[in-house]
Amino acid sequence: MDQETFNISIRKFLKMVGVSSQREIEQAVQKSLQSGKLKGGESVPVKCTLEIPSLGVRVPFDGEIRLE
Repeated sequence: MDQETFNISIRKFLKMVGVSSQREIEQAVQKSLQSGKLKGGESVPVKCTLEIPSLGVRVPFDGEIRLE
């Protein structure tokens, strides 16, 4: 295994996940603010699961996104 190639590949994947996730979260929050579902001062619980089926990996992550 080439460690440098492996690390670069992981970083590219995580960057894609981070950028795409942020865009989706921003759009969902904007829609919820516009519809009145959110007022703007809340904290929103968030969950994400990393899955690598071929390696038998399934790791949940829980957190919170504060709007104010």
